[in-house]
Amino acid sequence: MSERTYWVETLGCPKNQVDSDKLTGRLVADGLREAADPTAADVVVVNTCAFVEEARQESIDTILDLAGGRREGARLVVTGCLAERYGDELAEALPEVDAVAGFGHELLGTGGPASGSVPVQLRARPEVPDFDLLNLPRPAATAPWAYVKVAEGCDRACGFCAIPSFRGPQRSRDAASILAEVDSLGAREIVLVAQDLASYGRDQGVGERGLVPLVGEVAARVDRVRLLYLYPSDLTDALVDAICATGVPYFDLSLQHVSRPLLRRMRRWGDGDRYRRRIDDIRAREPDAALRSNFIVGYPGETEDDHDALLRFVEEVELDWCGFFAYSREDGTYAADLDGAVDPGLMVERLAELREVQDGITARRRADLIGTEVEVLVDEPGVGRSHREAPEIDGVVHVPASLPVGALATVTVTGALGPDLEAR
Repeated sequence: MSERTYWVETLGCPKNQVDSDKLTGRLVADGLREAADPTAADVVVVNTCAFVEEARQESIDTILDLAGGRREGARLVVTGCLAERYGDELAEALPEVDAVAGFGHELLGTGGPASGSVPVQLRARPEVPDFDLLNLPRPAATAPWAYVKVAEGCDRACGFCAIPSFRGPQRSRDAASILAEVDSLGAREIVLVAQDLASYGRDQGVGERGLVPLVGEVAARVDRVRLLYLYPSDLTDALVDAICATGVPYFDLSLQHVSRPLLRRMRRWGDGDRYRRRIDDIRAREPDAALRSNFIVGYPGETEDDHDALLRFVEEVELDWCGFFAYSREDGTYAADLDGAVDPGLMVERLAELREVQDGITARRRADLIGTEVEVLVDEPGVGRSHREAPEIDGVVHVPASLPVGALATVTVTGALGPDLEAR
């Protein structure tokens, strides 16, 4: 009997990629090997995203595409956020799928790969699932960098976000298990991720966040530590100093907007003035710091004054990287029932205006680096990243193909094209 094979297709955020890595480790432990492509696999797993409507549609399109291309007898399993949030509806609407597996459910049963229908819990789960992806082992990294998820779930109640309803409350891993995973991956850069990274450890019984000591311990093991998704109210002086001390002064701040009245409708902390002061403070401490954020456009009640305030903030603060996203109504969220819906056409206009401004800022900030020396981690032949670029998110630095993958090399920036740099 030939060895069974698998294929895992991952959609969505870096946290989903970590889940897929954990699933892959389990599939390999159960005796399967990776197929050359999805059409050759005995079991095809789609790890879905359900954050906004566009992500849900991409997940469904991917499921249908893989269903149509799988070989005879292969089984198709859908897991991830879409499966957890819409499990029953998904199973009914997509007869092409052999199993819908929510978080914490085995993909392999006694009857073979993905045997039978898998029940799905459509609620926030306070308990630890029997099949705990968060603490499963995973294979060594195949690139010089790797994501490490330090917690699952979220305790916040942001008006636009449904994640707590299907990812559950925050559940932080103990530091020892995180450090053991870091050691096992063999990567030179570790990217720490979570739904609410800066609150890591707050749920472990003492009410204190544990990210600062964790960052120091990870930094002692690898060349680079990078943090993604920091809620601004938790960006303390100690955390700023800890990030700068790693040699990767990269700050990914979850701001979402700058209008104080609109942020209150979002159930969020802060305003543009507070954010500006914090960013100025970071730059004063570390002039070479790189900053990224994301903003929601068209949240219910967003006025022209709100939009103008955001536009001014983007123009004046000049973040290195910005993402802008149209508001997506999510069932079960606070915002789903708010008045003041913004016309979709107006959302498109506001998005275009913001993106045009930010594209110019990013291009200028990249061009300012021409002639400087930067240290890059070579991710693949001819492609590297300095501390300013997060993997899979930001631009890259094109370097000589002779530099070995996994090397840390000092190069001189010779050109800039939009988000990317050329170096020798």
